[in-house]
Amino acid sequence: MTSDLDTRFMSLALTLGRRGLGNAWPNPAVGAVVVKDGMVVGRGWTQPGGRPHAEVEALRRAAEAARGATLYATLEPCSHHGKTPPCVDAIMAAGIARVVSALEDPNPKIAGQGHARLRAAGVAVTSGVSAEAALRAHAGHISRVRRGRPHVTLKLAVSADGKAGLAGRRPADITGQAARERVHLMRAMNDAVISGIGTVLSDDPQLTCRLPGMEHRSPVRVVLDSSLRQPPSSRLASSAARTLDWTFADQAAPPEKERALTDLGVEVLRVPGKNGRLDLGAVLSGLAGRGITRVMVEAGPILSAAFVTADLVDEVALFSSRKALGPNALDALEGLPLTALTQAQGLRLVGSQAVGEDRLDMFERK
Repeated sequence: MTSDLDTRFMSLALTLGRRGLGNAWPNPAVGAVVVKDGMVVGRGWTQPGGRPHAEVEALRRAAEAARGATLYATLEPCSHHGKTPPCVDAIMAAGIARVVSALEDPNPKIAGQGHARLRAAGVAVTSGVSAEAALRAHAGHISRVRRGRPHVTLKLAVSADGKAGLAGRRPADITGQAARERVHLMRAMNDAVISGIGTVLSDDPQLTCRLPGMEHRSPVRVVLDSSLRQPPSSRLASSAARTLDWTFADQAAPPEKERALTDLGVEVLRVPGKNGRLDLGAVLSGLAGRGITRVMVEAGPILSAAFVTADLVDEVALFSSRKALGPNALDALEGLPLTALTQAQGLRLVGSQAVGEDRLDMFERK
């Protein structure tokens, strides 16, 4: 039976788990709390690269105080041998009396077996506490397991008149400093950020997190470049030795252009393409195969519209400015009205807030 205390401590575990977002792949970003006599005696979250797991971290910090305590975890503890021993073994060895989890892990290697092993060992198990919040927190892991692709967030910055750039596909400063800093934070909380070759050629972006003290949390930079037009002098390619840079190209793209990029540390991945457009489903499947669970699309109107048209957008972060760019400026979505997102039947508005002088509207799949 769920109590107010269970909900409160699970909320703490969810908060801790968010520390691992963008940093824990290929594993889910789990949070865990060990509680004894109403007091928190251990906290943990999935560490960089996915190990150690949150439960093990929390138990390590709790030490002997874990005996007879309750462990709160935002996802079912693992029950199989991977690169580390099962968390359920550590939980039983620590003498935990009760485990409260938010969700059963959809990973077929676990899928209820963690809970079953704990119950068989005499550990009391309660599942489903704060499940809705945990579904959001673990959306990337769930998507990768169930759909074979990462959770996709489309980030757009639009002017007051729904534009995303100047005529001639020239970039424009649309949002203010506060919104730009929020985007850097969002990058840090995603495993990868996707952009198109058009944006690379026109903006020469870095796509890193440049918040003070968080530079090491930059995501994998992913460029969709069917014919490998990205110049080796671009800021992305020239920094590939420091921050991961994966470029997806058509299978027919010139090998000599690939070598020019790989010499700099760019990893070139080949997927099917047609008429200069890559198969987005194949791109996302390839990312999932490499452990990526959450991606943010930061692209121009053409690629953004392609993700919308392909119904591959799970979440939208729409930054809106008070400034107008005029009727000759670029529409935010090539060939689509902005209402294809804001009034889409499959999306719902879940929150709005001011970010400096701009507004952020968040949408998610219904």
